[in-house]
Amino acid sequence: MSKTIIKSDKVFDSTSRGYNQAIRVGNTIYCAGQVGRDQEGKPVGKGDVAAQAVQAFENLKAVLEAAGASLSDVVKTTTYVVNRDDRVKISEVRRRYFGDALPPSTFIVAGLAYPEFLVEIDATAVVDA
Repeated sequence: MSKTIIKSDKVFDSTSRGYNQAIRVGNTIYCAGQVGRDQEGKPVGKGDVAAQAVQAFENLKAVLEAAGASLSDVVKTTTYVVNRDDRVKISEVRRRYFGDALPPSTFIVAGLAYPEFLVEIDATAVVDA
């Protein structure tokens, strides 16, 4: 089965850092983790996990759109967070993007690659072939 690399020009180009924004295999889209980084690569919402979660979801939304999909096609997310106490704030942001149609999710407390980021979110989406 062929693989198609997905790249949105609305999201920071991360290929120089060793990964692609997403890959599509058949009707499944695997999105790399997104953080609170703007299109130029600058962190947003320093110290504000909700602002960073908003930016991460906006980045996921843009990557999915580049793949011909939307957040409504998401079937699974994984959220990595530095501080477990931020779960409620992140959940509130997540509900703004998914409404009551929340996809299954895994929530992991972990360190992230860059200390300025408090949350990272990845997603898997499935679209009609």
